[in-house]
Order: sequence, then C-alpha cells, then structure tokens
Amino acid sequence: MCSFCYFTPIDNRPERAQYIRSGYSMPKPAPAASLLPLTPPVFHILLALADEERHGYGIMQDVARQTNDALQIGPGTLYGCLKRMLAAGLVEESDERPDTELDDERRRYYRMTDLGRSVVRAEAHRLADAVTAARTRLGLAGGK
Repeated sequence: MCSFCYFTPIDNRPERAQYIRSGYSMPKPAPAASLLPLTPPVFHILLALADEERHGYGIMQDVARQTNDALQIGPGTLYGCLKRMLAAGLVEESDERPDTELDDERRRYYRMTDLGRSVVRAEAHRLADAVTAARTRLGLAGGK
C-alpha cells in the first residue's frame, strides 16, 4: 500500500486511527447512557447551553441562576469540565461571534452537540426517576 493511502492517527491510540481506502472506520460514539451519571457541574453546564451558545462567564452566571445560587462554579471547575466535555464530544467551540463591537474577541463561545443534547436528556430522565423513587419510598407528595 502506498504511503498516501492513509491518514496519521487522530490520537496515539491505534484503535482510533483513521484509514482511507482500507475499509476501516472510526468507532461509533458511545451511547448517551454510557456517559451517565453526570456530575452536577457538567449537567448544569449542558443546561446552560441548551438554548443558546455562551461564553465561559455567561455559563457561570446561568448555572448560578438555574440553581438559585446553590451551585456556583468557578473558572477552574468550568474550564476543566469544558475541556473534558469537548474531548467527549458533548460541546464544541463555536466559530460564530456576536458583533465585535459588543463582545470581547478573546472570549470563546461554546455550544452543545447532538450527543450533548442526548446525554443531558438522558440524565434529566435518570434524575426524574430518582426523585419519583425517593418520593414513593419516603411517602412525599407527588410520588406514584
């Protein structure tokens, strides 16, 4: 086989290498359920990105608003989570920018991917089932 017939691996793991013309393909993305449970910061970051793209500070503000200030994530937690979420394919950086006169060009904007949307929905269902079970077991109002 000639040297131009395949790409270099995307990363150092041989199972992730892409080849052209050899019939190999990338592994399918993991199903949403395999990424559960999410940590509270990851869950709320995804919720913050559910309706619009946001920059880091905007995400932090929305998470605080969602939780009535019960969860306030700092920059270290936020950007550590975003780095892992980017690697897992839950979010991606946006190339689109608001009007440059209204925004700082150094800001990075993030948006949720289709996988991220599937994962946050699966987590919301998992949490709802847990709340239903707790209400039932504890005899709280709203249990089935």
